[in-house]
Amino acid sequence: MAYDADVIVIGAGLAGLAATAELVDAGRKVILLDQEPEQSIGGQAHWSFGGLFFVNSPEQRRMRIKDSHALALQDWMGTAAFDRSEDHWPRKWAEAYVDFAAGEKRSWLHGQGVRFFPVVGWAERGGYDANGHGNSVPRFHITWGTGPGLVEPFERRVRAGVARGLVQLKFRHRVTGLSRSAGTVDTVTGEILEPSDMERGQESSRTVAGAFELRAQAVIVTSGGIGGNHDLVRENWPERLGSPPERMISGVPAHVDGKMLAIAEDAGAHLINRDRMWHYTEGIQNWNPIWDNHGIRILPGPSSLWLDARGKRLPVPLFPGFDTLGTLEHIMKSGHDYTWFVLNQRIIGKEFALSGSEQNPDLTGKSVRDVFVRARADVPGPVKAFMDNGVDFVVEKDLSALVRGMNALTKEPLVDEAVLRREITARDREIANPFTKDLQVTAIRGARKFLGDKLIRTASPHRILDPKAGPLIAVRLNILTRKTLGGLETDLSSRVLTEGGDPLSGVYAAGEAAGFGGGGVHGYRSLEGTFLGGCLFSGRTAGRAAAKAVS
Repeated sequence: MAYDADVIVIGAGLAGLAATAELVDAGRKVILLDQEPEQSIGGQAHWSFGGLFFVNSPEQRRMRIKDSHALALQDWMGTAAFDRSEDHWPRKWAEAYVDFAAGEKRSWLHGQGVRFFPVVGWAERGGYDANGHGNSVPRFHITWGTGPGLVEPFERRVRAGVARGLVQLKFRHRVTGLSRSAGTVDTVTGEILEPSDMERGQESSRTVAGAFELRAQAVIVTSGGIGGNHDLVRENWPERLGSPPERMISGVPAHVDGKMLAIAEDAGAHLINRDRMWHYTEGIQNWNPIWDNHGIRILPGPSSLWLDARGKRLPVPLFPGFDTLGTLEHIMKSGHDYTWFVLNQRIIGKEFALSGSEQNPDLTGKSVRDVFVRARADVPGPVKAFMDNGVDFVVEKDLSALVRGMNALTKEPLVDEAVLRREITARDREIANPFTKDLQVTAIRGARKFLGDKLIRTASPHRILDPKAGPLIAVRLNILTRKTLGGLETDLSSRVLTEGGDPLSGVYAAGEAAGFGGGGVHGYRSLEGTFLGGCLFSGRTAGRAAAKAVS
């Protein structure tokens, strides 16, 4: 039986596009499959903020950030906290990824026309010791054009392959099985779904219109994770993070369902670290949703007062932007699955950014003019829209009314005005004191020593209850599903391994399906800006390795 292509790539997200682009460069014939319609090409990356992790970049150096490979590796390993026998390949991938981020990653992307916003962000600051979790320095680089700007060069390369007759794009093809001939996985079977004109991100029809069977010398799985499948998220929820949330909102569309992981596992692939996952604690319901239960993440500066469901401050160092999963663990052991930010208009105007390409039209549209308009606004337009329309926002002139509004949003009126007033007043008293014991106040002052934070991300220290900085704002924060950190175990050539550690002949994996490399390159936690980069690095690796294997 003849082959239909040299390689079949399953999943047209960023990792699949990167792998296909490399195969095209090598002159290989590729079939790229995806269950969604063509308008969803690029997958989750399209919706992203476009954040990338670089080490010792020109942008960092211009901002007087001293970074190094050694410091980045220290931060990565302290954050990942690898401690399992199955972490052998994830650790190898981590070392290789830090090499990439400190080496050719930026020049490789720059050579394809990708450019970066000049101000570097400081995500996941940690707050523990030097060997613990977190970025010691700012490393979060925003792509000029956000997610669509990062997808574009890889989509362009793939479509050039279509024009050359090397690539067949087969959308609405849902894979249901992988099978072997003579010991090698070379056959992909599945269902052809009826055509759909649903817009990108919206749930498309699952009506089956036909079947397919395709054969190739190699198969690359780049089908993403489980973030859109809340049942699977709860099934794999680890005890260390407390009880699974009763209620979650979705940071990814419903088609991110994890089904391809089970299909690969049935074919002999080893799925590891399935209990490692990355969900955000600062989720808000999108007032203008694209998919069902659509949530957006707040990218906060350090000044908002973070309170539990009863109005008590979260413990040190669980400040905004410091430790996502440490905060998640604390929340889920509190008996409630939501928290609050309490702040004022001066803070929200300077410190709130919203993750996602659609929430940042100035950056996504590559408009310098609109960036300046946003910088001069009291409150950026997308944030103001949530203040006006978001169901999780309470905006009031005085604290009594704010507390009444907060309690109106929850099943039980848990926030006591006297308790909250005491928390805010104590914090405000420390602001006037140059010698403070409040470590969040120390963190705010420390953030403003970094030029990028001082310019656009951290408000000048002031009292939250200062009437001149009002009105007061409370934001209910929900658990927002996002990334799968575990995945199909792969070696450094992206070959999928079996439980015994041998390559599953003919099968490669990349992107979130492979835990962004090795079956879990991040270990237990992420440094941020590493998901898109992990898709690119593992996709590039898989494409190049498969191209050599089928030559």
